[in-house]
Amino acid sequence: MSGSTLLKETGPREVFCGLTSIVWLHRRMPDAFFLVVGSRTCAHLIQSAAGVMIFAEPRFGTAILEERDLAGLADAHEELDRVVKNLLKRRPEIRTLFLVGSCPSEVIKIDLSRAAERLNTQFQGKVTVINYSGSGIETTFTQGEDGALKALIPLLPSSTKQQLLLVGTLANPVEDRLKTIFKRLGIQNIDSFPPRQSTELPSIGTGTKVLLAQPYLTDTARELKNRGAEIIQAPFPLGVQGSTLWIEAAANAFNVNKSLIDSTLEPLIIRAQKALKPYIEKLSGKKLFLLPESQLEIPLARFLHNECGMQLVEVGVPYLNREMMKSELDLLPENTRIVEGQHVEKQLDRVRANQPDLVVCGMGLANPLEAEGISTKWSIEMVFSPIHGIDQSSDLAELFARPLHRHNLLTQKTLETV
Repeated sequence: MSGSTLLKETGPREVFCGLTSIVWLHRRMPDAFFLVVGSRTCAHLIQSAAGVMIFAEPRFGTAILEERDLAGLADAHEELDRVVKNLLKRRPEIRTLFLVGSCPSEVIKIDLSRAAERLNTQFQGKVTVINYSGSGIETTFTQGEDGALKALIPLLPSSTKQQLLLVGTLANPVEDRLKTIFKRLGIQNIDSFPPRQSTELPSIGTGTKVLLAQPYLTDTARELKNRGAEIIQAPFPLGVQGSTLWIEAAANAFNVNKSLIDSTLEPLIIRAQKALKPYIEKLSGKKLFLLPESQLEIPLARFLHNECGMQLVEVGVPYLNREMMKSELDLLPENTRIVEGQHVEKQLDRVRANQPDLVVCGMGLANPLEAEGISTKWSIEMVFSPIHGIDQSSDLAELFARPLHRHNLLTQKTLETV
């Protein structure tokens, strides 16, 4: 690790739960359905996060645990079977059904793995039923995707063919652009996980080289490695620097000629750096404080410091996988303060003491900090926005310049009013 200062902290936390990941996963795989076994609170969370209109028919829902279920007066498995049968009768186009555990279902110990086995036997291949945990008891909201992908891995067919596998949900246009770049480099066999159709699962084996697009897929990476795949060590594709090194790492793994790599990437880098300039002017010299929530904090800190000139006050991360983050940590400046875990009250005290220009945090902390005159950026926006790749670097920078611009406008209006 570089000269960063690593500290660990425990205490009260402020994070979304893993159910939130359903919002981007259900858009990625339109033939899948995510059925949350949880409370009305779970249903309200997903509905609010997804912003689905009342007349829309989304590909997620909640099997609501009522008071009789929670009290053990009803057979929760019978109720779940009834809900699933009604759902599949009404939605016959569903090909993969995810049973998603929640805090309530885990507290009363509903065995969703047994339920999935039972339902798979009943439907005999007409639909595949899988279970994973989206509980927020011990996890962050991005780990919901990690759980979903890990649950799919046993279904991946085996193959020894040489291929590049991009792992982690990306916006479809961004993924298409990245695949085009890799094909220009001569890498022809490229697949993605999760796939765009839940039934079109990629193969996996000793010829597979995995390039992680997201930093929160620890369990998924471990399971893919157990299936014989090779994990390519690289920074994550955020910003010009990270995306360039990410692409180069894959190209080197497939022995692509350096001159071809340089000639392919150079025009993209020049264009992206030109597009970044107006945002660098707005962000350079500004103090940044990242609270732990999404596990994207270290790559974002690297981008905002190295390419946008922001000063890092503190980089909070929910969990730190040193092996997965090694390439990122090596790119951070000396003496970067990294805090793993969270004691939210102590971190807020440090925010107030340092008075940063911008705080990246969860929605629950943003409004109170804004009321104190501190500009904030919701960390959840990073997973909903197309920010990966060289071409998207200016869009990523703009996300952080926007709240500073808003703060300046509001401050000016306040002064005029006074």
